[in-house]
Amino acid sequence: MVTLDQVDEAFRGFVGEPGFPCLAAKGTVRRRRYRIGLYGTLGNAATAAQLARDLGAFATRPLPTGTGFTSFVAVFPERPPVDECEFERRLWTQLQSLHEHDDVTIGWDPTVSADPDEANFSFSFGGRAFFVVGLHPLGSRLARRFQWPALVFNPQAQFARLRAEGRFGKLRAAIREREVALQGSVNPNLADFGEASEARQYSGRRTEADWRCPFHHRAS
Repeated sequence: MVTLDQVDEAFRGFVGEPGFPCLAAKGTVRRRRYRIGLYGTLGNAATAAQLARDLGAFATRPLPTGTGFTSFVAVFPERPPVDECEFERRLWTQLQSLHEHDDVTIGWDPTVSADPDEANFSFSFGGRAFFVVGLHPLGSRLARRFQWPALVFNPQAQFARLRAEGRFGKLRAAIREREVALQGSVNPNLADFGEASEARQYSGRRTEADWRCPFHHRAS
């Protein structure tokens, strides 16, 4: 039986590796400004209610000021996927189930689109937009290859703040340089917010040109 302490230690070690490229994640873990939750199987509807409660509580917390970042990490240690395509399917099944548990009276974050085909799409829960990073043992990108399947929910408002302050470009360049050093290339799905739908980036898999996101926004 995997414990929360074991998962937390493994996550801190994963992000703390010297070559891990995301400097924002490194700072978040170093300052312990993240929340971590342990769930069952990724893509299982039964996990959605518990995850919804935990992520909903996280969504109401004030964001760090200054240069600080925060994230919510949902880890699913049971029944890992057999390949990247299965992980991607289960990721979107989980996000769809999570969306079905969202409070319709709060609604989608108005700063982003609920349509995954739109360039300004971002997943929203509890009225807060999140950039979701999928991790799992079979990830083709080394920076996504974690011991168990996991979804990292990063509030979009943090990146918007950096853009407004003119600091986002420098951070992005440093992270991409580090990813090239680790992997030999930049993730081919990378695109800045507003240029292309970020839905392609969530799983970490290199998606086909005709790939369509399976997520559907629930009508109010």
